[in-house]
Amino acid sequence: MYATSVRCPVRPSPWRFVDGAGPYRLAAVRVHLGRVLSLSLLLAVAAAPAGAGEPLWELGLGAGALSLPHYRGSDQSHTWLLPVPYAVYRGKIFRATREGARAVLLESERLDLDLSVDASAPARSKDNVARSGMPDLDPTVEFGPNLNLRLARGGGWKLDLRLPVRAVFTLGSNARAIGFTASPVLNLDRQVQGWNLGLQGGPLLATRAYHDYFYTVTPAYASADRPAYDAPGGAAGWRFTLGATRRFGELWVGGFLRVDTVAGAAFEASPLVRRRDNVAFGLALSWIFATSEERVADDR
Repeated sequence: MYATSVRCPVRPSPWRFVDGAGPYRLAAVRVHLGRVLSLSLLLAVAAAPAGAGEPLWELGLGAGALSLPHYRGSDQSHTWLLPVPYAVYRGKIFRATREGARAVLLESERLDLDLSVDASAPARSKDNVARSGMPDLDPTVEFGPNLNLRLARGGGWKLDLRLPVRAVFTLGSNARAIGFTASPVLNLDRQVQGWNLGLQGGPLLATRAYHDYFYTVTPAYASADRPAYDAPGGAAGWRFTLGATRRFGELWVGGFLRVDTVAGAAFEASPLVRRRDNVAFGLALSWIFATSEERVADDR
């Protein structure tokens, strides 16, 4: 859900590797997993690719602030202050990109195929008026193939088309599969005066099982102001994300701003949709205290 799509170290997975594109953060497997993973994935979005002579791995520790709606279409949001473990791995196979944690399966000059990871944060129904009395929303984690097509590139910039498709699972005591998502996006990376900037946008789609988890209201939870509703699969709106990261010596800083809309979504008529447009943002700082002696060359 918060997989974003200009993934910064703010959207998910218990561990996350990075290539030159950004850090992959480690998170505890518990209720905070979705929050920390979301922060890590969102902020990693604009991390720069490894340059010549960069360390193979780096370790650090920091803190971040993250503000997210309880779910897409919610009229309530929550802000967290979180510790942010920082781990970068610039390997040939394991990496982290805007599409989240990834394991590269096939790579060429114009096209590559990888396995990617994404996640969403949990939401307690007692804190959300629209879902009052309904089951809590557990954090989710997503896994699946991601096809990347390089459309154009120049000095300090590149434009890609990314086509991720992921299976989604809830985390917690009642872990289960809840369908599939697809989020094709145009992804622009740009380096400006030491900053690595990323802009990403595109439509969201998901299966009925996925939308059912977030937007269905069964008769057991229906009320006068929350009628029963059966969410269908299909279009899920649009998402646009802007991210930025930069290194200042041993200090890494990253931030993101994301705009979501569920206008025109298949589930837009759900009584749980209280707002069509949502804004999310985050900021993280990490101090890098350990690096490997082994270096890797620039493979951009």
